[in-house]
Amino acid sequence: MNFVRFRKPVFIFSGAMITLSILFLLVPGLNLGVDFTGGTILERQTAQNVTTGAVRNVLDAAVPDVDLSGAVVQILDEPNQFMVRTRELANADIIRIDQAFDAQFGSLVELRTDVVGPVIGQELVRNALIAIVVSAIGILAYITWRFEYRFATVAVVCLLHDVLIVLGFFAVTGREVNSPFVASVLTVLGYSINNTIVIFDRVRENVRLKKRQSGEELVNQSLNQTLTRSLNTSITTLLVVVMLVIFGGSAIGDFAVALLIGVLFGTYSSLFVAAPLWLTWTEWKR
Repeated sequence: MNFVRFRKPVFIFSGAMITLSILFLLVPGLNLGVDFTGGTILERQTAQNVTTGAVRNVLDAAVPDVDLSGAVVQILDEPNQFMVRTRELANADIIRIDQAFDAQFGSLVELRTDVVGPVIGQELVRNALIAIVVSAIGILAYITWRFEYRFATVAVVCLLHDVLIVLGFFAVTGREVNSPFVASVLTVLGYSINNTIVIFDRVRENVRLKKRQSGEELVNQSLNQTLTRSLNTSITTLLVVVMLVIFGGSAIGDFAVALLIGVLFGTYSSLFVAAPLWLTWTEWKR
């Protein structure tokens, strides 16, 4: 397969995806969870099926002295399971709300209660950014040492490409960005760089052994030699991730979706973007 032949439309497509992702990050922006903004999440199960309006009415009646006008109510996987995301609440207010839910809907079961203060939320944002930046710097340094600076720079560009597209998808769909999402992004970084390194290693080897071939021939040959391995790895990983998306439930739903988008575009960038971009840079330098 002639991968290099498609580099111009691939670069245009990737550029368009990155541009759209950046625009979506600006408007409407990311739906940050309470892990980052601070607040309270209540996930409950009741004997009766509920509606968002009924849950909101109970909330307002349970704690009339607390402004919950900004609360978000969401029905979960089952019609008798729901989530309330709102401002930071005191333990006494949570108890009053639970008592009201139990009285109104019956047999209340507490599935999840998270209370995060604004200071902790800011610390989580800082730690998440540090984790991603340190990962990128470490990857850049290692690949520069083992290969060369062009391989390293292209690899990091591809990682940013993958992460931006995942962020853009979450921004446009309004999915919640929380601590598990950061874990999924770091997982995507590791998966994508693994595929890219295998391809770059074969490119480097072919450059040393087949100096008479053109750069385009070398890159195409390297990609075709590693194609079976890349596809087998991606397909087996995707099978597991798809099962997580389908059967994982609301608890890990966003984490699984982020992995799914990341693995898809990580495979795409490794095969169609990384090596052709390195070749384009190498040709331009000459």
